[in-house]
Amino acid sequence: MSETAPAASPAAAPPAHPLRAVVLAGGLTFEREVSLSSGTQVVEELTRAGLDAELRDADAELLPGLAAAPADAVFIALHGATGEDGALRAVLDLAGVPYVGSPASACRLAWDKPAAKSVVRSAGVTTPDWVALPHSTFRELGAGAVLDLMVARLGLPLMVKPASGGSALGVQKVGRVEDLPAAMVSCFAYGDTVMVERYVDGVELALAVVDLGDGPRALPAVEIEPASGVFDYTSRYTPGLTEYHAPARVSDEVAERAAALAVQVHEALGLADLSRTDAIVTPDGEVHFLEVNVSPGLTETSMFPMAVEAAGHELGDVLARLLARRAEIAR
Repeated sequence: MSETAPAASPAAAPPAHPLRAVVLAGGLTFEREVSLSSGTQVVEELTRAGLDAELRDADAELLPGLAAAPADAVFIALHGATGEDGALRAVLDLAGVPYVGSPASACRLAWDKPAAKSVVRSAGVTTPDWVALPHSTFRELGAGAVLDLMVARLGLPLMVKPASGGSALGVQKVGRVEDLPAAMVSCFAYGDTVMVERYVDGVELALAVVDLGDGPRALPAVEIEPASGVFDYTSRYTPGLTEYHAPARVSDEVAERAAALAVQVHEALGLADLSRTDAIVTPDGEVHFLEVNVSPGLTETSMFPMAVEAAGHELGDVLARLLARRAEIAR
């Protein structure tokens, strides 16, 4: 279960006509531009792999377009709520449109970071302690008193992040009590509920999981080394601010432990096809779960493609196999 790369298997014989894939990207979220970059890259990769791939936005034209020209399967490259909270997938289910990725119910769970942490902790996975509260609690009970209790419980430094969302939007490391209120205000710009998490020092890993039909397998871990020490939005998308190492520079034992954790998270949350778990490895080798992404970035500089390459595979081939499998299941 904790193998770190799916074994290579012969590609299926090509169909008489190329598989028709629609790649969904864009949407109306803070992550629209990143999604469009992912979607463009996916279309290019699928085209190189021999598929008939088309990029579409998730707008009012989507459902009529899919009805008029049905796709064999849809690939969701939408980030943020549109692609990850399960709503779009529920609509695709209603329309009978097959898609790559996790079902709507699992996406809803993964999208809610505190809920996902509770589930994986119950499954035996280590994750930093946290408190998640809506904006109304601070307004009604007094922000100062609530923040004091949080610091007393979790200590300093802390990670402040929206309870849902991706691309590290709104995420901040707070080392001083006096900086906490401003971090909370900034975080509330991205959602009504904030999650305050105990900061864990260590090596940050991105752990991709793929299921090509023989069960979920973890790809080689990608080590993330941001110059600032915090892998926030700026560090993710500003060239030169973060170094990546694939495979990660960790011991074989830690790599196996991280791979097992990623697969365990994938299964505990009921995810399907692909996911990316973010984790921290402490100096003593303990792996801590941070969060999971059901629609990982697929741009040229994203970590999921790095993991696929480190496993010795072509991204387009892996994505094509996922699409072909979903199309075959739907037949």
